[in-house]
Amino acid sequence: MRLRDRDSPISQEGLIFRVYGYDHPEDSCFCDLEYAPEEVYTSGIQKSVRTLGNRRFFKFYFDEGLKFVHNHFPEYQVFHKHLREMLVGLREDQIIQVVRPDERLKEILISKEDPLIEELNQVLELVLEISSLDLGDFGVFGSIFHGFHSPKFSDIDLIVYGKRELKELREALKSLYSENLLSNEFDDWTVEMPPLHWNFSNYSKKEYGWHQKRKLIYATRMSKRLGRRVKIEFEPVRRWDEIRNEYEETLKIEKIGRIEATVKIISDEDSGFMPSVYSVEALRTDPNVAQGVERVVSYMEEFRLQLETGEIAQVIGRLEKVEMKNRCFNQITLSQGEGYFEQIIKLIN
Repeated sequence: MRLRDRDSPISQEGLIFRVYGYDHPEDSCFCDLEYAPEEVYTSGIQKSVRTLGNRRFFKFYFDEGLKFVHNHFPEYQVFHKHLREMLVGLREDQIIQVVRPDERLKEILISKEDPLIEELNQVLELVLEISSLDLGDFGVFGSIFHGFHSPKFSDIDLIVYGKRELKELREALKSLYSENLLSNEFDDWTVEMPPLHWNFSNYSKKEYGWHQKRKLIYATRMSKRLGRRVKIEFEPVRRWDEIRNEYEETLKIEKIGRIEATVKIISDEDSGFMPSVYSVEALRTDPNVAQGVERVVSYMEEFRLQLETGEIAQVIGRLEKVEMKNRCFNQITLSQGEGYFEQIIKLIN
Protein backbone atom coordinates (compact mmCIF):
# COMPACT_ATOMS: atom_id res chain seq x y z
CA MET A 1 0.00 0.00 0.00
CA ARG A 2 1.65 3.23 -1.18
CA LEU A 3 0.82 6.07 1.19
CA ARG A 4 2.78 8.93 2.69
CA ASP A 5 2.38 11.62 5.32
CA ARG A 6 -0.70 13.84 4.87
CA ASP A 7 -2.49 11.47 2.49
CA SER A 8 -6.09 11.09 3.66
CA PRO A 9 -7.66 7.61 3.92
CA ILE A 10 -11.43 7.52 4.50
CA SER A 11 -13.36 4.71 6.20
CA GLN A 12 -16.80 3.38 5.27
CA GLU A 13 -18.36 5.51 8.04
CA GLY A 14 -16.90 8.66 6.51
CA LEU A 15 -14.20 9.02 9.17
CA ILE A 16 -11.40 11.13 7.69
CA PHE A 17 -7.90 10.11 8.74
CA ARG A 18 -4.47 11.60 8.06
CA VAL A 19 -1.54 9.27 7.35
CA TYR A 20 1.09 9.93 9.99
CA GLY A 21 4.67 9.82 8.80
CA TYR A 22 6.30 7.16 6.62
CA ASP A 23 6.99 4.08 8.75
CA HIS A 24 4.14 1.59 8.36
CA PRO A 25 3.46 -2.15 8.01
CA GLU A 26 3.13 -3.37 4.43
CA ASP A 27 -0.68 -3.66 4.41
CA SER A 28 -1.60 -0.95 6.96
CA CYS A 29 -0.93 2.65 7.90
CA PHE A 30 -0.69 4.50 11.20
CA CYS A 31 -2.94 7.57 11.24
CA ASP A 32 -4.51 10.43 13.11
CA LEU A 33 -8.28 10.74 13.04
CA GLU A 34 -8.97 14.32 11.91
CA TYR A 35 -12.72 14.57 11.21
CA ALA A 36 -15.91 12.59 11.78
CA PRO A 37 -19.39 13.07 10.29
CA GLU A 38 -22.12 14.09 12.73
CA GLU A 39 -23.84 10.72 12.28
CA VAL A 40 -21.13 9.17 14.47
CA TYR A 41 -19.70 12.11 16.46
CA THR A 42 -20.61 15.60 17.64
CA SER A 43 -18.65 18.12 19.68
CA GLY A 44 -19.69 21.03 21.84
CA ILE A 45 -16.68 23.01 20.63
CA GLN A 46 -18.07 25.50 18.11
CA LYS A 47 -14.80 25.89 16.22
CA SER A 48 -14.75 22.16 15.48
CA VAL A 49 -17.76 22.31 13.11
CA ARG A 50 -17.06 21.85 9.38
CA THR A 51 -19.67 21.92 6.60
CA LEU A 52 -19.59 20.13 3.26
CA GLY A 53 -22.79 20.75 1.31
CA ASN A 54 -25.63 19.67 3.59
CA ARG A 55 -23.39 17.48 5.72
CA ARG A 56 -21.60 18.45 8.93
CA PHE A 57 -18.29 17.14 10.21
CA PHE A 58 -16.45 17.75 13.47
CA LYS A 59 -12.71 18.21 13.86
CA PHE A 60 -10.75 16.43 16.59
CA TYR A 61 -8.17 18.34 18.65
CA PHE A 62 -5.08 17.06 20.50
CA ASP A 63 -5.75 13.42 21.55
CA GLU A 64 -9.55 13.52 21.05
CA GLY A 65 -9.34 11.41 17.90
CA LEU A 66 -7.17 8.80 19.62
CA LYS A 67 -9.67 8.50 22.49
CA PHE A 68 -12.64 8.38 20.11
CA VAL A 69 -11.15 5.50 18.13
CA HIS A 70 -10.19 3.64 21.30
CA ASN A 71 -13.71 3.96 22.76
CA HIS A 72 -15.91 3.67 19.66
CA PHE A 73 -13.95 2.21 16.73
CA PRO A 74 -11.25 -0.06 18.23
CA GLU A 75 -11.13 -1.90 14.90
CA TYR A 76 -9.35 1.18 13.51
CA GLN A 77 -6.19 0.39 15.42
CA VAL A 78 -3.07 -1.34 14.16
CA PHE A 79 -0.62 -3.23 16.35
CA HIS A 80 2.85 -1.63 16.33
CA LYS A 81 5.08 -4.66 16.74
CA HIS A 82 8.14 -2.68 17.87
CA LEU A 83 6.35 -0.62 20.52
CA ARG A 84 4.10 -3.60 21.35
CA GLU A 85 0.96 -1.47 21.52
CA MET A 86 -2.11 -0.60 19.47
CA LEU A 87 -2.04 2.72 17.57
CA VAL A 88 -4.71 4.45 15.52
CA GLY A 89 -4.47 3.07 12.00
CA LEU A 90 -6.19 1.36 9.10
CA ARG A 91 -5.71 -1.86 7.21
CA GLU A 92 -5.84 -1.64 3.45
CA ASP A 93 -9.22 -3.42 3.34
CA GLN A 94 -10.74 -0.81 5.70
CA ILE A 95 -10.04 2.09 3.34
CA ILE A 96 -12.73 2.99 0.81
CA GLN A 97 -10.96 6.06 -0.62
CA VAL A 98 -7.62 7.87 -0.41
CA VAL A 99 -7.43 11.59 -1.14
CA ARG A 100 -3.91 12.83 -1.96
CA PRO A 101 -2.85 16.47 -1.42
CA ASP A 102 -0.97 16.86 -4.73
CA GLU A 103 -3.84 15.47 -6.79
CA ARG A 104 -6.40 17.49 -4.85
CA LEU A 105 -4.49 20.74 -5.48
CA LYS A 106 -4.70 20.23 -9.25
CA GLU A 107 -8.44 19.57 -8.95
CA ILE A 108 -9.27 22.66 -6.91
CA LEU A 109 -7.22 25.04 -9.06
CA ILE A 110 -9.81 24.66 -11.81
CA SER A 111 -12.57 25.73 -9.39
CA LYS A 112 -14.50 28.73 -10.64
CA GLU A 113 -15.81 31.69 -8.68
CA ASP A 114 -14.09 30.76 -5.42
CA PRO A 115 -12.14 33.77 -4.13
CA LEU A 116 -10.11 31.73 -1.61
CA ILE A 117 -8.92 29.37 -4.36
CA GLU A 118 -8.08 32.39 -6.53
CA GLU A 119 -6.01 33.74 -3.62
CA LEU A 120 -4.27 30.37 -3.23
CA ASN A 121 -3.44 30.37 -6.93
CA GLN A 122 -1.97 33.85 -6.69
CA VAL A 123 0.21 32.85 -3.74
CA LEU A 124 1.55 29.90 -5.73
CA GLU A 125 2.22 32.13 -8.73
CA LEU A 126 4.30 34.47 -6.54
CA VAL A 127 6.47 31.55 -5.40
CA LEU A 128 6.78 29.94 -8.84
CA GLU A 129 7.80 33.21 -10.51
CA ILE A 130 10.94 33.62 -8.39
CA SER A 131 12.02 29.98 -8.07
CA SER A 132 12.58 26.85 -10.13
CA LEU A 133 9.71 25.11 -8.32
CA ASP A 134 6.65 24.00 -10.27
CA LEU A 135 3.07 23.10 -9.45
CA GLY A 136 3.93 19.41 -9.07
CA ASP A 137 6.06 20.28 -6.03
CA PHE A 138 2.99 21.35 -4.06
CA GLY A 139 -0.15 19.95 -2.48
CA VAL A 140 -2.92 21.24 -0.26
CA PHE A 141 -4.21 20.24 3.19
CA GLY A 142 -6.59 21.59 5.82
CA SER A 143 -10.09 22.88 5.14
CA ILE A 144 -9.49 23.53 1.41
CA PHE A 145 -8.23 19.96 0.95
CA HIS A 146 -11.50 18.52 2.24
CA GLY A 147 -13.82 21.15 0.74
CA PHE A 148 -14.73 22.51 4.18
CA HIS A 149 -13.35 25.98 3.52
CA SER A 150 -15.08 29.33 3.78
CA PRO A 151 -13.74 32.37 1.89
CA LYS A 152 -14.69 34.46 4.93
CA PHE A 153 -12.64 32.58 7.51
CA SER A 154 -10.37 29.84 6.15
CA ASP A 155 -6.59 29.85 5.87
CA ILE A 156 -4.48 28.61 2.96
CA ASP A 157 -2.64 25.40 3.88
CA LEU A 158 -0.12 24.15 1.32
CA ILE A 159 2.33 21.27 1.17
CA VAL A 160 5.79 21.40 -0.39
CA TYR A 161 7.27 18.04 -1.43
CA GLY A 162 10.98 17.36 -0.99
CA LYS A 163 14.11 18.45 0.90
CA ARG A 164 15.59 20.52 -1.91
CA GLU A 165 12.20 22.00 -2.68
CA LEU A 166 11.71 23.02 0.96
CA LYS A 167 15.07 24.75 1.01
CA GLU A 168 14.30 26.64 -2.20
CA LEU A 169 10.82 27.54 -0.98
CA ARG A 170 12.21 29.10 2.21
CA GLU A 171 14.61 31.20 0.17
CA ALA A 172 11.74 32.30 -2.08
CA LEU A 173 9.61 33.20 0.93
CA LYS A 174 12.47 35.21 2.38
CA SER A 175 12.59 37.24 -0.84
CA LEU A 176 8.81 37.69 -0.91
CA TYR A 177 8.89 38.93 2.68
CA SER A 178 11.64 41.43 1.90
CA GLU A 179 9.64 42.75 -1.08
CA ASN A 180 6.44 42.97 1.01
CA LEU A 181 4.59 40.66 -1.39
CA LEU A 182 3.96 38.34 1.54
CA SER A 183 4.52 38.86 5.26
CA ASN A 184 6.10 36.58 7.84
CA GLU A 185 3.20 35.78 10.18
CA PHE A 186 5.44 36.18 13.22
CA ASP A 187 7.06 39.51 12.31
CA ASP A 188 4.50 41.46 14.32
CA TRP A 189 3.38 38.63 16.58
CA THR A 190 3.14 39.21 20.34
CA VAL A 191 2.46 36.89 23.26
CA GLU A 192 -1.04 38.39 23.56
CA MET A 193 -1.94 36.91 20.15
CA PRO A 194 -3.10 33.33 19.38
CA PRO A 195 -2.65 30.63 20.45
CA LEU A 196 -4.57 32.06 23.42
CA HIS A 197 -4.30 28.97 25.62
CA TRP A 198 -0.68 28.11 26.33
CA ASN A 199 -0.08 24.80 28.11
CA PHE A 200 3.63 24.06 27.62
CA SER A 201 5.42 24.00 30.97
CA ASN A 202 9.03 24.18 29.70
CA TYR A 203 8.53 26.37 26.65
CA SER A 204 7.42 29.98 26.97
CA LYS A 205 5.08 31.60 24.49
CA LYS A 206 7.79 34.15 23.73
CA GLU A 207 10.22 31.34 22.85
CA TYR A 208 7.55 29.82 20.62
CA GLY A 209 7.13 33.05 18.64
CA TRP A 210 10.89 33.42 18.15
CA HIS A 211 11.28 29.87 16.84
CA GLN A 212 8.23 30.13 14.57
CA LYS A 213 9.45 33.35 12.94
CA ARG A 214 12.73 31.91 11.70
CA LYS A 215 11.08 28.83 10.18
CA LEU A 216 9.77 31.13 7.38
CA ILE A 217 6.96 28.74 6.38
CA TYR A 218 4.21 30.72 8.15
CA ALA A 219 3.08 33.67 6.05
CA THR A 220 0.21 36.12 5.70
CA ARG A 221 -1.13 38.18 2.83
CA MET A 222 -3.57 41.08 2.77
CA SER A 223 -6.21 40.03 0.24
CA LYS A 224 -8.22 42.71 -1.51
CA ARG A 225 -10.62 40.17 -2.99
CA LEU A 226 -11.35 38.67 0.44
CA GLY A 227 -11.15 41.92 2.37
CA ARG A 228 -9.01 40.39 5.10
CA ARG A 229 -5.55 39.15 5.98
CA VAL A 230 -5.13 35.48 5.10
CA LYS A 231 -2.78 33.10 6.90
CA ILE A 232 -0.68 30.83 4.67
CA GLU A 233 1.23 27.77 5.82
CA PHE A 234 3.65 25.57 3.86
CA GLU A 235 4.06 22.10 5.36
CA PRO A 236 6.95 19.88 4.20
CA VAL A 237 6.32 16.29 3.05
CA ARG A 238 8.88 13.90 1.59
CA ARG A 239 9.02 13.15 -2.12
CA TRP A 240 8.37 9.50 -2.92
CA ASP A 241 12.05 8.92 -3.70
CA GLU A 242 13.06 10.33 -0.29
CA ILE A 243 10.95 7.90 1.73
CA ARG A 244 12.70 5.17 3.66
CA ASN A 245 10.26 3.00 5.59
CA GLU A 246 12.11 1.98 8.77
CA TYR A 247 9.27 -0.20 10.04
CA GLU A 248 10.50 -3.46 8.51
CA GLU A 249 14.14 -2.63 9.29
CA THR A 250 13.36 -2.18 12.98
CA LEU A 251 13.28 -5.15 15.35
CA LYS A 252 12.37 -3.51 18.65
CA ILE A 253 11.85 -0.12 20.31
CA GLU A 254 12.21 -0.20 24.10
CA LYS A 255 10.73 2.70 26.06
CA ILE A 256 13.14 3.48 28.89
CA GLY A 257 11.62 6.59 30.48
CA ARG A 258 11.55 10.38 30.61
CA ILE A 259 14.86 12.14 30.02
CA GLU A 260 16.24 15.66 29.79
CA ALA A 261 19.36 16.28 27.74
CA THR A 262 21.51 18.98 26.20
CA VAL A 263 22.42 18.13 22.62
CA LYS A 264 24.30 19.57 19.66
CA ILE A 265 22.51 19.34 16.32
CA ILE A 266 24.72 17.40 13.88
CA SER A 267 22.21 17.48 11.01
CA ASP A 268 18.85 19.20 10.52
CA GLU A 269 18.15 17.97 6.97
CA ASP A 270 15.20 15.81 8.10
CA SER A 271 13.78 18.29 10.60
CA GLY A 272 11.00 19.58 8.36
CA PHE A 273 9.07 16.35 8.05
CA MET A 274 6.78 14.21 10.19
CA PRO A 275 8.39 12.97 12.27
CA SER A 276 11.07 15.65 12.54
CA VAL A 277 14.43 13.90 12.91
CA TYR A 278 17.54 15.60 14.26
CA SER A 279 20.91 13.83 14.28
CA VAL A 280 22.55 14.88 17.54
CA GLU A 281 25.55 14.59 19.81
CA ALA A 282 24.57 14.40 23.48
CA LEU A 283 26.53 16.96 25.52
CA ARG A 284 24.73 16.34 28.81
CA THR A 285 22.30 13.60 29.70
CA ASP A 286 21.37 11.12 32.41
CA PRO A 287 24.62 9.55 33.71
CA ASN A 288 22.87 6.16 33.73
CA VAL A 289 22.56 6.23 29.93
CA ALA A 290 25.53 4.07 28.98
CA GLN A 291 25.13 4.51 25.23
CA GLY A 292 24.99 7.97 23.66
CA VAL A 293 21.87 9.48 22.15
CA GLU A 294 22.11 9.55 18.33
CA ARG A 295 18.93 11.34 17.33
CA VAL A 296 15.86 13.23 18.46
CA VAL A 297 12.57 12.20 16.83
CA SER A 298 9.60 14.56 17.22
CA TYR A 299 6.01 13.74 16.31
CA MET A 300 4.93 17.18 17.56
CA GLU A 301 4.23 19.72 14.82
CA GLU A 302 5.30 22.56 17.10
CA PHE A 303 8.91 21.40 16.79
CA ARG A 304 9.19 21.05 13.01
CA LEU A 305 12.23 23.01 11.68
CA GLN A 306 12.89 23.98 15.29
CA LEU A 307 16.70 23.86 15.19
CA GLU A 308 19.56 24.17 12.75
CA THR A 309 22.82 22.28 12.30
CA GLY A 310 25.45 23.34 14.84
CA GLU A 311 23.01 24.71 17.42
CA ILE A 312 22.80 23.60 21.06
CA ALA A 313 19.39 22.54 22.32
CA GLN A 314 17.52 21.48 25.41
CA VAL A 315 15.43 18.34 24.89
CA ILE A 316 12.85 16.73 27.16
CA GLY A 317 11.19 13.57 25.92
CA ARG A 318 11.16 9.80 26.19
CA LEU A 319 14.41 7.87 25.97
CA GLU A 320 14.12 4.84 23.71
CA LYS A 321 16.51 2.06 22.78
CA VAL A 322 16.11 1.17 19.10
CA GLU A 323 17.21 -2.23 17.84
CA MET A 324 17.45 -2.45 14.05
CA LYS A 325 18.62 -5.30 11.86
CA ASN A 326 22.10 -3.83 11.49
CA ARG A 327 22.65 -1.74 14.64
CA CYS A 328 21.33 -0.47 18.00
CA PHE A 329 21.15 3.11 19.25
CA ASN A 330 19.35 5.43 21.65
CA GLN A 331 16.96 8.17 20.64
CA ILE A 332 14.80 10.74 22.41
CA THR A 333 11.22 10.77 21.16
CA LEU A 334 8.62 13.51 21.58
CA SER A 335 5.07 12.35 20.89
CA GLN A 336 1.39 12.61 21.68
CA GLY A 337 -0.07 11.24 24.87
CA GLU A 338 0.61 11.70 28.56
CA GLY A 339 3.07 14.48 29.34
CA TYR A 340 2.60 16.13 25.94
CA PHE A 341 3.09 19.68 27.20
CA GLU A 342 6.14 18.83 29.32
CA GLN A 343 8.16 17.87 26.23
CA ILE A 344 10.48 20.32 24.53
CA ILE A 345 13.19 20.83 21.98
CA LYS A 346 14.43 24.41 21.92
CA LEU A 347 17.54 26.47 21.34
CA ILE A 348 19.76 27.24 24.31
CA ASN A 349 20.90 30.85 24.04
